[in-house]
Amino acid sequence: MVGHHHSHSHSHGRQTRFRLLLSLLITLGFVVVEAIAGTIAHSLALLTDAAHNVTDVAALALSWYALHLGERPAHAGKTYGYHRVGILAALANSTTLAFIAAGICFEAWHRFQAPEQVAADILMGVGAVALVVNLVTAWLVSHGAEHDLNLRSAFLHLMGDVLSTLGAILAGVGIYFTGLNWLDPLASVLIAGLILWNAWLILRETIDILLESTPRDIEMSIMVRDLMQIQGIRGVHDLHVWSLSRSLRFLSAHILVDDMPVSEAGRLRDRLAELMEHHYGIRHTTLQFETTGCCPDALYCNASQTNHPLATE
Repeated sequence: MVGHHHSHSHSHGRQTRFRLLLSLLITLGFVVVEAIAGTIAHSLALLTDAAHNVTDVAALALSWYALHLGERPAHAGKTYGYHRVGILAALANSTTLAFIAAGICFEAWHRFQAPEQVAADILMGVGAVALVVNLVTAWLVSHGAEHDLNLRSAFLHLMGDVLSTLGAILAGVGIYFTGLNWLDPLASVLIAGLILWNAWLILRETIDILLESTPRDIEMSIMVRDLMQIQGIRGVHDLHVWSLSRSLRFLSAHILVDDMPVSEAGRLRDRLAELMEHHYGIRHTTLQFETTGCCPDALYCNASQTNHPLATE
C-alpha cells in the first residue's frame, strides 16, 4: 500500500509580489541618482553600488516573475507545479552576484594602481541616502526570505547593497580625514568579498536542491533510528529525502512491516507522516509498506537497477 500525506501552506503571494515590485521601482529610481553622483565624485564605491543596484533591479524582476509563475497549479505536464522556478531564479541571481564581485575586484585593482581624487563629501552624502534606500528595500523583501530561496537570493542582493553603501560611507569618512584615496577601492574589494561569500551560500543550496540532495539539516541515520522506534516497523529501505524548494520537502520509503489489515497500516502511516512533519519539516511523504522487500539490507536502493517484483500489503 502506498500512502500520501499532503499539507499545502497558504502563501501571501500577492503581498510578496507587491513588495518586490515596490522595491524594484525604488531601486530603479535611485540607480540614476547614484550613478550620476559616483561619476561626479570619481568614486568607485558609489559606481560599484550603482552597478549592483542595476543587477538588483534584474534580480527583483526575476524573483517577481518566479513567484508569479510558481503560483500556477500543477497539471499533467507539470505534476509538481512550478516550485522549481524560484530555485532557477535563485541560481541566476547568485551567479550574477559572483560576476559582479569579480568585476568589482578587477576595477578596484586598476584604482589601486592609479587612485583617483575622490570627492569625499559627495561620497558620504549620497552614500547615506543610499543606505536608507537599501535598508528600506531589503526590509520589504525580507518577509518570508527565511523560507524561500528565491526571496533569499533577492534579499541578499539588497543586503549586499546595504553593505556596499556602508562601506562607501566609511571610505568617504576615511578619505575626508586622511586624504587616502585608495580607501575607496579598498572598501569595494571588502564588499566584493562579502558579496561573493553570500553568492556561494545561495549557489551551493540551489545546486543541492537541483541535484535532489538530502537537506543539510537532516541526518539520515537519526531519521532511520526515529523510524525504527515506531512499533510495528521491522525495517526501512529505498529511503529518499529531497526538496523542491527551501521549504517544500519530500520523502519516499519502503517500510517493512508484519502482515496487517489495511486499516492498521493506515494508522501506522499517519504516525510516520506526523513524525516526519514535526521533526524534519517534511510535509509530503510517500510510504510503501511491504512484508518482504526488494533490498531490505540496503538503505538506499540503486534507482538505475530494476527491482524484482514486490510482495506488498
